[in-house]
Amino acid sequence: MLRSFSRANTQPKFLFQPIPRPGGAAAALTVSFFSTTVARDHISLTTITTALLQKCSSLAQAKLIHQQLLVQGLYSDFTTRLVCAYLTHDAPSYSISILERLTPSTSVLFCWNTLIRRSLRLGFYREVLSIFRRMLSLRCAPDHYTFPFVLKACGVLPSFRSGSAVHGVISTVGLDSNVFVCNALVAMYSRCGELDDARQVFEEMRDRGICDIVSWNSIVAAYMQNRDAKNAVELFRRMASDLEIHPDVVSLVNVLPACGSLGASLHGMQLHGFAVRRGLFEDVFVGNALMDMYAKCGMIEQANMVFERMKVKDVVSWNAMVTGYSQAGTFEEALSLFEKMREEKIELDVVTWSAVISGYAQKDHGYEALSVFRQMQLCGSKPNVVTLVSVLSGCASIAALLQGKEIHGYAIKSVLNYDWNDPGEDLMVINGLIDMYAKCKSTNVARFMFDSIAPSNRNVVTWTVMIGGYAQHGEANDALKLFSEMLQDGKSMKPNTFTICCALMACAHLAALRFGKQIHAYILRNRYESVMLFMENCLIDMYSKSGDIHAARVVFDNMQHRNSVSWTSLLTGYGMHGYGEEAIKVLDDMRAAGFVPDGITFLVLLYVCSHSGMVDEGIRFFESMHTEYDVIPGLEHYACMVDLLGRAGRFDQALKLIHDMPLEPTAIVWIALLSGCRIHGNVELGEYAAAKLRELGSENDGSYTLLSNIYANARRWRDVARVRSLMKYSGVKKRPGCSWVQGKKGTATFYVGDRSHPQFEQIYELLADLIQRIKAIGYVPETNCALHDVDEEEKGDLLSEHSEKLALAYGILVSTPGAPIHITKNLRVCGDCHNAITYISMIIDNEIILRDSSRFHHFKNGSCSCGGYW
Repeated sequence: MLRSFSRANTQPKFLFQPIPRPGGAAAALTVSFFSTTVARDHISLTTITTALLQKCSSLAQAKLIHQQLLVQGLYSDFTTRLVCAYLTHDAPSYSISILERLTPSTSVLFCWNTLIRRSLRLGFYREVLSIFRRMLSLRCAPDHYTFPFVLKACGVLPSFRSGSAVHGVISTVGLDSNVFVCNALVAMYSRCGELDDARQVFEEMRDRGICDIVSWNSIVAAYMQNRDAKNAVELFRRMASDLEIHPDVVSLVNVLPACGSLGASLHGMQLHGFAVRRGLFEDVFVGNALMDMYAKCGMIEQANMVFERMKVKDVVSWNAMVTGYSQAGTFEEALSLFEKMREEKIELDVVTWSAVISGYAQKDHGYEALSVFRQMQLCGSKPNVVTLVSVLSGCASIAALLQGKEIHGYAIKSVLNYDWNDPGEDLMVINGLIDMYAKCKSTNVARFMFDSIAPSNRNVVTWTVMIGGYAQHGEANDALKLFSEMLQDGKSMKPNTFTICCALMACAHLAALRFGKQIHAYILRNRYESVMLFMENCLIDMYSKSGDIHAARVVFDNMQHRNSVSWTSLLTGYGMHGYGEEAIKVLDDMRAAGFVPDGITFLVLLYVCSHSGMVDEGIRFFESMHTEYDVIPGLEHYACMVDLLGRAGRFDQALKLIHDMPLEPTAIVWIALLSGCRIHGNVELGEYAAAKLRELGSENDGSYTLLSNIYANARRWRDVARVRSLMKYSGVKKRPGCSWVQGKKGTATFYVGDRSHPQFEQIYELLADLIQRIKAIGYVPETNCALHDVDEEEKGDLLSEHSEKLALAYGILVSTPGAPIHITKNLRVCGDCHNAITYISMIIDNEIILRDSSRFHHFKNGSCSCGGYW
């Protein structure tokens, strides 16, 4: 029968048809086959039994064959084939049961390796380690095929402890000079974040002379995975200089992102040339990596050149250019490519959609970002974490709280696990949600989400978005408190550039000079050299707004590099402090350094001139904007000019400027005019400006207060009462005046008539003494700054209880003689307080530095730096 089967090449039914169940007709036929064949040709029996094992289509058939091999005494000849059959039908436990009874041999080791490889392929990484340990316990020695599989499982977990234990076994069995095993060791240590160990293994390989191209690629990739781009580039240089090693496609794809992250365009261009010379440029992966590198270096034209010259493009190529244009700020080109992809029916994947949504979000076009997000969902493309973070950023840019909540709901249903199996992705989304809620002024919800994250699971971005949310929305005290908690949370949580800049922003808002100095010291101690430019600009702003313009100038003078923000920040500082001449000198130095003034620079210059009484210079700057620098004035520039002319009493010129404006005047223009009318007591024009504000529906407590003050100065008390009634009817409430001053034990806050401070008796006693002393040298209370329906003596008493006077008295109590007293007020300082503090500066040794809502006042020896322009 066997001979006829061999000659005719026929296919017996029992060999190729499925066996229904053990014990059936097919089973009987198989039993008959074994019983009649076992006595015949052994070679043919082996061939046919092997075919049976290969063709069996179920676990039941494999068990039946296993049974017959045992019955017929042929089991020992087919053990390894049985192991493979069981693995084919997903029964590894049967395979292991067989292997545990076998004597170690080459074929048995092959089966163990097959088991380990199967578990690795299926993602059962801990099972890989379990099988490996069982294999060792049975004294089956691993070979150079075993270890790469096991080490990969250790790296993916990642489990440094298991990986280092496997390394010990490698040394024991003498495979620590095998290039394949050593390459796997480098990759394992890299994935476990142990870069030093990976480098040590690599250097030992070099010393033994067993490095190949995979070894070099592995160590370069290791540095890139651990975000050490500088060393990655340096290692590639060493690889390229090794005459025995020839960098390949993988080498270039590994190192080009390093050049992009470093902004090392020169190195990137050299690699581009290297790729062309070696014939590697035609590879689509190299082309994609080159485009990404050029885009990250800000060389979008070169990236486009690579894109145009690529003969083969995939969706990654298109995505690289869309993303590159989006990140480069040339979003119109990104949109054009996006539409071209649609026209050419190129598949739009999640990367494409995310790049477009991110581009809109970066441009603060939140509604467009939401629209593209909806289109993405309609097209059936599932958003990923990057998509959600981008669309949340878009919601934050337009304060779209309702839409942000909808995205939050989608994230809960589709992305967030809350079991921290993948804390990186979950945390990215939660950080985006905290940022969105904070920027939509729902800081309570943002803080709830922040607190719901265990401290050990927070990263620096988590802290930064919460601190930034507080700092940007007027809750500066909470921002600084949280920043302090972050530094106390442990040495592992080091604030980044953005965190520190947010904290400095909060210091600037509060004029918290002492806290700002502490942050400055922290920056110097922790060496943030690579990003000092951004922090130095924030330091200039913080010192300027905290009353120490001289410290701001010291920071500026010691900067190694400056940009336009550096110059503008210093200009603004000088303007706030009323140092107009110094500001003009800074402008001249700025021009000499090659910086061309832009619209923001001119806005600052007009502000400086307005607060320094430099009317003619301000007019000259305004006229030169368009004629000399081709800068078209905007609404803010016109508002500054109206403020400048109004403060100088040039109302005819101010009105002519408003009427000749090419733009429709908005509320800021009329408020500037109303403010000038308050200074000079121009009732008629003030009423006209107030009427314009009512037409625009832009009345607020500030505009009502200005009009009320105009009437009060003119002693038109009925009109004062009418304005106050109108405020009440309109539901507009006047913000209470509040002043705070820095003492030895922190900051003390005062409101008008405040008696809540523990030392209030000493404060009022000292203040009464100061008032009596300055009255003796000529101070007369400006009673028009008080309520009109009380007598003159009571008006004087009420004036003495203003918050800035209380803050000054406390500052004198707790300050050492000669030390500056820093006071901040949330509103404009009142005329009487300004006059009184000027007199008080004549009888004390301290300089008084007061910051109100518009500028700084430096009181010293009976004079103020504002020169009356406030």
